[in-house]
Amino acid sequence: MQLMAVLRVLRERWRALLGTALAGSAAPTGAAVLPDDRAEATFHVYDGGGVRATGPAVLVRKSIADRVSLSAQYYVDAVSNASIDVVTYASPFKETRTATDFGADWLVRDTILSLSYNRSVEPDYIAEGVGLDVATEVYGGMTTVSLGFTRSRDLVGKKLQPGWIDRATHWQYRAGLTQILSPRWLVSLNAEAVSDEGYLGSPYRAARVFGATVLERNPRTRSSRAIKLRSINDTSAIVPRSSFRAEYRYYQDNWDVKAHTTEIGVAKHLEPRLIVEALVRRYSQTQALFYSDNAQTETVFVSRNRQLSTFNTIAFGAKLTYTWPGMPAGTELRLTGSVERKQFRFSNFTDLRTGRPYAYDANVVQVVVSGTF
Repeated sequence: MQLMAVLRVLRERWRALLGTALAGSAAPTGAAVLPDDRAEATFHVYDGGGVRATGPAVLVRKSIADRVSLSAQYYVDAVSNASIDVVTYASPFKETRTATDFGADWLVRDTILSLSYNRSVEPDYIAEGVGLDVATEVYGGMTTVSLGFTRSRDLVGKKLQPGWIDRATHWQYRAGLTQILSPRWLVSLNAEAVSDEGYLGSPYRAARVFGATVLERNPRTRSSRAIKLRSINDTSAIVPRSSFRAEYRYYQDNWDVKAHTTEIGVAKHLEPRLIVEALVRRYSQTQALFYSDNAQTETVFVSRNRQLSTFNTIAFGAKLTYTWPGMPAGTELRLTGSVERKQFRFSNFTDLRTGRPYAYDANVVQVVVSGTF
């Protein structure tokens, strides 16, 4: 009985910590607790590389009898696209993308079963998928084990061409383990496997062979694996009411793309109602087997997709979260603002306008108003 009491105290301590000092760190929460009832409104702006995307998002979540939690989200992106691909081979354009997501979570003892459905619509692209996830607590809530699966499909079109020109299907499998190691240390390990089949390119993108422009030709299958390790530490003993987070992710696929992502973040209560966070993230990858900036041999597959080239990015971000005072008991109103600066540097993708390796910076701004009830 003493051991179970200790485990219960540690579990509740981490749940309280994850809900305060780590509020925006995307940290895992206790799997056997349904999400709070809440409503959330978001406005986001992305601006970089000739692409500007803005729009709102609205989320509503409500539980039923403390056993089922239902959620719905509506998301809009108004996109103005003058990216390097567009200005090199086509004309800039504007379009709107809308996305809807529905979810249902069932609490059964120490296990949560989750079903999800999402659908995204653009003038020339439709994507939809369904997912199933299971998360359960074991060892007195000190360990959370999760398994998940998503199947989705895409319909690919081309402007000024009626109907759909092709389609693609995607299977995603995931597994995770979260472990409370001590009152001040939590770690998680997540793995993911993805299998794609069908049209995996863009009908608007071109490649270069001997300096001539040709349509890109990608394989119709792709499989990838990724693993992510996260460590979260309560650093209040060093800096009062603070935390430190470190993450590493490794990705590899059968197109020979290998990628590394490293991220560190800190969070600090400046006062009881104000949390400030900061992060830095670095990403680097190697090119795909069939990528070429200007191919010198004719091959079955060829692509000049810069996302398949060798490049790296570094991002710096900051976030402020303010909890509104004077709310009725059992409710909470939060205002969150975040900004992120990203730098993209490509090693072997040439800007044909200048003849130099392509590089650009991007800014991401997000404002969120959320209320729990």
